[in-house]
Amino acid sequence: MTPDVPAAPETEWFQTPTLRGRHVFLEGLNESHAADLCAGADDETVRLLARGGPTESTPAAWADYIGRLNALPQRINFAVRQVKSGVTVGRISYSEIRWADRWTEIGTMLLPAAQGTAVNPEAKLLLMAHAFEVLGANRIHFKVDSRNARSIRAMHKLGAVQEGTLRQYQVRPDRFARDSVIFSVLQDEWPAVRAGLEARVASLI
Repeated sequence: MTPDVPAAPETEWFQTPTLRGRHVFLEGLNESHAADLCAGADDETVRLLARGGPTESTPAAWADYIGRLNALPQRINFAVRQVKSGVTVGRISYSEIRWADRWTEIGTMLLPAAQGTAVNPEAKLLLMAHAFEVLGANRIHFKVDSRNARSIRAMHKLGAVQEGTLRQYQVRPDRFARDSVIFSVLQDEWPAVRAGLEARVASLI
């Protein structure tokens, strides 16, 4: 199917605009967000991240981790910050961008205090709306560690289509070769997914 939204120029896909919602806003992730992330994280926050997490629980290690993420090619990282407090409660990323094929992957890391709140659906709503409605993406996909039952449930709740499992797809820093379950949303599926996200945001605090 030919998309209704023209593709934005390639350079625009690699910009980091500030995206604002009712509960959270997204801005370019940098070392200034490290202290909040360090203060709110626990072992589970980083245990299943595809690229691992900070080497230790210090603001300096978190700043180094953020620097490494920002150095990765084809990737744009956003800090997730609460509107009321300004506190950084997570990170969401276009973790792989393919402008020529008009798709991007989204990856999310949220602190425990933000889980089960409006933060996750609104952050995804903001980033997916920008991809589909501004950048003109055909497709967004998500890769989830097959051991992460909570994230797999969240993908089904989102309304994403489970496409299959990429077996031993990525070797983590701990040398574990993880299986990645892949989910996707296409542009013509986006209106229904958007409506579901908006309803969830409205029902949560």
